[in-house]
Amino acid sequence: MFYPIQILCVPLRPLRLCGENRNLDSTLRTSLPIGAAPASFLRMAYLEIRNLEKHFVKASGGMLSSKKETIKAVDGVSLEIQKGEILGLVGESGCGKSTLSRTLMQLIRPTAGSIVLDGENLSLLSHSEVRRRRLDFQMVFQDPYASLNPRMTVFSTIAEAVRQRHLKMKGTELEKKVSELMATVGLDASQMKRYPHEFSGGQRQRIAIARALAPEPKLIIADEPVSALDVSIQSQILNLLKDLQRNLGLTMVFISHDLGVVHYIADRIAVMYQGKIVEVGPAGEVFHSPKDAYTKRLLASIPKLRSA
Repeated sequence: MFYPIQILCVPLRPLRLCGENRNLDSTLRTSLPIGAAPASFLRMAYLEIRNLEKHFVKASGGMLSSKKETIKAVDGVSLEIQKGEILGLVGESGCGKSTLSRTLMQLIRPTAGSIVLDGENLSLLSHSEVRRRRLDFQMVFQDPYASLNPRMTVFSTIAEAVRQRHLKMKGTELEKKVSELMATVGLDASQMKRYPHEFSGGQRQRIAIARALAPEPKLIIADEPVSALDVSIQSQILNLLKDLQRNLGLTMVFISHDLGVVHYIADRIAVMYQGKIVEVGPAGEVFHSPKDAYTKRLLASIPKLRSA
């Protein structure tokens, strides 16, 4: 496979790829003038997903049948996400969004394809190496109550995550760090000794976000982080995520079934349908001038207020 750095090292003649390289992106198939390269060749994507597949096999045809059925939850997904970008992934329930997010997190291993984070192929790492690398990418789940240990206080939950990176941090220093993280997500540090059931849904999601930020990651994968919240709280969490991305320089994959929500928060939108990406583009372009028929149906499904 040819990578951008190889292209920059061979400037003597135009680049022409053929044969086994025909499956590369169209940008790689073009000829480049001597001494020139497109901007995309001058920077590597921070997160690069290539031909990713996740298949599940289940029995079909009844209890006594030996027939097997393959479910292609993720079917040949390729995406590039630049550092500091928010990519919105949108699609209806069952299209493979959550399976894709869990595959990116290496909570489940892909059937085929690669996931390259900052130049390192996560798909090739051992379980212990993934645990080490996961400090740089964290996840915010849909249901904050289910993702928080009900027997752990807010302090214990966040402190445990902090010490994943800062093993020797303890005492006053650790308490100060937890207080800072709580303040970052808009929580009162005086509540750090409380348990998850003592908070509202929106507050629990803020705790989950603080826990995700605790290991100081560079990438956040947010899987339907506002869908379980009241509408009045959703905007607060969305604004919080936007502020955090801007202030901390985070890269983010924001997953939702709501195209309107994704349009509000994302720089670019990828539309997923039946395990495949059917459209990718700038958020405004996808929202206002969709090209794929499925994207148009998603837009048409957004509720609209009728004028009196």
